Amino acid sequence: MRKSLIAGIVIALLLAAGQCSGKQPELDSVAAASTELGLPFEGRFIDVGEVTLHVVFAGPEDGPPVVLLHGFPKFWYAWRGPAAVLARAGFRVIVPDQRGYNLSDKPDAVADYRLDHLVRDVVGLADALDYQRVSIGCQDWGSTVGWRTLLEHPDRVDRFAVINAGHPLAFANASGDEDKVSWYQTFIQIPWLPGFSARLNDWALLASSLRDSSAAGAFPEEEMDQLRSAWDRDGAIHTMGAWYRAEAWPYQGSREDARVANPVMILLAASDAFIPAQAARDSAAYLQDSRLVELGSGTHWVTAEEPERIGALLAEFFAPVATP
Repeated sequence: MRKSLIAGIVIALLLAAGQCSGKQPELDSVAAASTELGLPFEGRFIDVGEVTLHVVFAGPEDGPPVVLLHGFPKFWYAWRGPAAVLARAGFRVIVPDQRGYNLSDKPDAVADYRLDHLVRDVVGLADALDYQRVSIGCQDWGSTVGWRTLLEHPDRVDRFAVINAGHPLAFANASGDEDKVSWYQTFIQIPWLPGFSARLNDWALLASSLRDSSAAGAFPEEEMDQLRSAWDRDGAIHTMGAWYRAEAWPYQGSREDARVANPVMILLAASDAFIPAQAARDSAAYLQDSRLVELGSGTHWVTAEEPERIGALLAEFFAPVATP
């Protein structure tokens, strides 16, 4: 009894310490990106149906629309570098904080983070902005959402570009060494504790995870400050984790149903510690019009390491095809 009481007190103290040490100022990421890149970014709140998303825009309003989807533990800011390249190339760039992240709505129920809800957010965003079709660029969890959007709503997607993550059926059949870093995927299944643990020592666990799995200098302190602010905002660290605890809703279609006619480009970094590279290489079996670009460098976080290169590749791929 006494040991249980002591253990309970220790856990309570750790949680309290985590809550206090993780407290961050609310930073304006839109203004910071505009200043850094010398390009006007605009943040707006868009009702997409079930939730309201914070969405950042750049580029001419009449440009071809491109939606960029971030992953964990990032937010819209992860795409600012490639987004600037696309905007300067004439695209209308649309970058949401996905539900549960940063300034977007954060539903309480874990079930609200199922993949079907996340896909509806993307389609709802296109509807709200009066776009019948958009091109999509995505990375990490954003790739999971992007692929499912493409498979279930191919008529709403013009061109599709994904970083490292292969077609869902190719991914399901792939194997690799990524299990060595997948411990966090198990830990994050626990309600609340991962979020409180992440706050300890000024978000040291998440910061070290990003820096240890990326190229040197990819996450300078200015960017980490923006990330910490986003993780702390309105308890976002807990709703971000809900994506892992929600039912993943594996793709149930047949191999033939899973074939994609839309143009697809997969950018494959040389060293992704989290996603098996073979899935990207095997994806051609499910794609009628595909392009695999082996970058020869980069990690899971290549948008932070080589933003201009990624932006240029996306701009070339998303360019409207001239009609004869």
